[in-house]
Amino acid sequence: MTRHQVLVGMSVSDVDRRDELRAAAKNHQATLAFLQMGDPSLSAELTRLADAGATTITLVGVDTGPIAPGHSWLRRIAGHWWRERSGSRPEILVASSLIADLDAYEKARTLTRPITGAEPGLTSAAWEQVTGHRHQVLVCRGPRCTAKGAEDSLRALLLGMIEHRIGDSDVLVVHTGCQFPCNQAPVLSIQPDDVWYGGVDAAAATRIVGEHLVGGHVVERHRLARNTGQNTC
Repeated sequence: MTRHQVLVGMSVSDVDRRDELRAAAKNHQATLAFLQMGDPSLSAELTRLADAGATTITLVGVDTGPIAPGHSWLRRIAGHWWRERSGSRPEILVASSLIADLDAYEKARTLTRPITGAEPGLTSAAWEQVTGHRHQVLVCRGPRCTAKGAEDSLRALLLGMIEHRIGDSDVLVVHTGCQFPCNQAPVLSIQPDDVWYGGVDAAAATRIVGEHLVGGHVVERHRLARNTGQNTC
């Protein structure tokens, strides 16, 4: 019997911390995979281990960021992979809850439930149409913006939205890669207003929620000029 363990980063913040997570996984004789925006993906890692002859794979999800899908999504993705897998399928055990502290790994990997194939699928009637949101906030998570505090900005943005009772039907928040004006990091843009903001620390993010998303007024202090000519590298 060949047993393997996989530490699964759930949020974009976990992708940012890949080196730390990889070291932790290695310390526990595990490999690392990501649920979103990181390589290898969970599906790719499950395929690699299964092709290598793994008979049992234990998944432990870690969530260190302000936006991450719930624990059920770890089971959804693993269940989808298990159903779609052709050929031999290993037993997949999933830790019963996500961990936020890597010191909790050893305990989490002993408290598991198996994947049965009866887990919810990846589609739902609720996800059929684009939401009716008024604004889409694109938060840059490129390397410079991340290094300059984009995660703190994002957290303040979300807390501001909660305070003003703004939900997904009003504002859709999306992580992106580099949005180009890296010297102005952290950067975010708001569509369809075509407004770009730079130097968006936590305080600026809070102002943007209250003044722009709620009040409809651009925060000129942080607005970036829009270059309508041809960009040059």
